Amino acid sequence: VCRSNKSPWVCLTCSSVHCGRYVNGHAKKHYEDAQIPMTNHKKTEKQEKVQHTVCMDCSSYSTYCYRCDDFVVNDTKLGLVQKVREHLQNLENSAFTSDRHRKRKLLENSSLNSKLLKVNGSTTALCATGLRNLGNTCFMNAILQSLSNIQQFCCYFKELPAVELRNGKTAGRRTYHTRSQGDNNVSLVEEFRKTLCALWQGSQTAFSPESLFYVVWKIMPNFRGYQQQDAHEFMRYLLDHLHLELQGGFNGVSRSVILQENSNLSASNKCCINGTSTVVTAIFGGILQNEVNCLICGTESRKFDPFLDLSLDIPSQFRNKRSKNQESGPMCTLRDCLRSFTDLEELDETELYMCHKCKKKQKSTKKFWIQKLPKVLCLHLKRFHWTAYLRNKVDTYVEFPLRGLDMKCYLLEPENSGPESCLYDLVAVVVHHGSGVGSGHYTAYAAHEGRWFHFNDSTVTLTDEETVGKAKAYILFYVERQAKPGAEKL
Repeated sequence: VCRSNKSPWVCLTCSSVHCGRYVNGHAKKHYEDAQIPMTNHKKTEKQEKVQHTVCMDCSSYSTYCYRCDDFVVNDTKLGLVQKVREHLQNLENSAFTSDRHRKRKLLENSSLNSKLLKVNGSTTALCATGLRNLGNTCFMNAILQSLSNIQQFCCYFKELPAVELRNGKTAGRRTYHTRSQGDNNVSLVEEFRKTLCALWQGSQTAFSPESLFYVVWKIMPNFRGYQQQDAHEFMRYLLDHLHLELQGGFNGVSRSVILQENSNLSASNKCCINGTSTVVTAIFGGILQNEVNCLICGTESRKFDPFLDLSLDIPSQFRNKRSKNQESGPMCTLRDCLRSFTDLEELDETELYMCHKCKKKQKSTKKFWIQKLPKVLCLHLKRFHWTAYLRNKVDTYVEFPLRGLDMKCYLLEPENSGPESCLYDLVAVVVHHGSGVGSGHYTAYAAHEGRWFHFNDSTVTLTDEETVGKAKAYILFYVERQAKPGAEKL
C-alpha cells in the first residue's frame, strides 16, 4: 500500500505483505478490514476460524494472531508455518548474499569508517550488535541499547550465573513463552542477562530479543500487543521489575547478597525502593527532598522521596520553538528544565496542601532539592502532554551538554559534596521521531569506549558528537564522573 520496506508482515491467510504499526500500520488495517464482511453473516464454525488472522514477521519469523493478541506457538499438522519460515529464510539468504558484498564496500569507503581507521590505525569493524524489531518494539530496543552502554549496570548482569528455566526437556532452550505457562517459569533477570551478553559481541547479524520480549509480555501486561509504547514508561517498568526480582532468591542465592558482595556497588548506597537495595537502586537511585510551605501560617513540611529518574517539564515559554536554528527567542537548555523542576512554585487550586497547623487545605509553595545524587542520572524530558482529546508532543529542541553537567546547584547540601562528585558525562540518549506517543519511532545514541554509535533497531552506525548534540532528546543518561588522582580535569 505505502511501498515501505520497513517491518514487513505477511498474512498467512492471503499472502499479502503489509507494513508494521510503527510505520503506517497497514498490517493491522488489513486485519480490521478482513473482519467487516463477517459482521453481516451468521458465523459458522468455518467462518469463525477464518477470523483468526495469523501473520508472520518477515524479519524474526514470529507468528502472531491479531484476534487473540498473542503469539502462535503451535503449527499445523503438516508443518506449514515452519515451511513458510524456511521459505522466507531462503529468500533472505539469497537476497542478502549479493547485498552484503555491496554494503561491505560502502562501509569500507564511508567517511565514518575512515575516521575510525585513522584513530585506531587498523581496520577494526563495528563491534556493536543491533536488535531486531519484533513488530513495533523500537521503544524496547532503544532502552536496551542505552542500558547496555552503562558499564557498571551492564557488567553486573553479565557476570551473574546463568539460571536454567525448569521446563523439563526444554530447560534453558525454550524460545517462546505463552499465557499457559506459570509465572515461576520465566525470569526477567535471566533474559535481560542473555540479551546484554549478546550485545557487543562483534556479531554481524542483529540479535532478536524474542525471549526477553515474551517475558515482558508475561509479567508486564501493559506492553502486550504490537502498539507503539512509551520508551520511558517501559524503562520504569523494566527497572522496577528487575529490582523486585533481584530482591528475591534464585536457586537458593539471594541476588541482594550477590550485590552486597560486589564492593563497587555496595558502598554508601542507602537508596532503597520497595525493600532492600539492588543494583538498580545502587546505580539509578537518588533521593529528593520535597519542601511544602503553608502561605497562611508558614508551617514547613519536608518529605524525602527516592527516585530512579527525574521527569522534567520543558518550560512553556520554549514550547513553540520548533528547531535548533530558529533565530527568534532564546534556546531552551537542559539547565532551564532542571531549574523549572527545582524552582519554588506556588501550588494551584487543585493541589491545595493540607496544613496540620491550620487543620485545613491551604495555599502553599513547593520546592524540590536533591538530597542524594545517583551514580547514573536519568533525565526524562516530558515531551508528551494530554489535551482534551489527544496527547500532543512538544517538539522543542533542548540543548544538553555531552560533558560536565554540574548538578551541585540543585543539591540540598552542596558543601558536603566533593569537587568531582556533582559532574556528569553523557553516555546515552533516547530520541523519539514522529508526532505522537502512539506512533513514530525510537532510536538511541550511546557512547562506547570513546566512540558514539547510533542504534536504529537492527542497524548500528558510527556517528559523531555533533550529530548527538543536535538530537531532540527524550531520555538522557548521565554517568557520574569518577575523580582520578593526578589526572587532568576534562
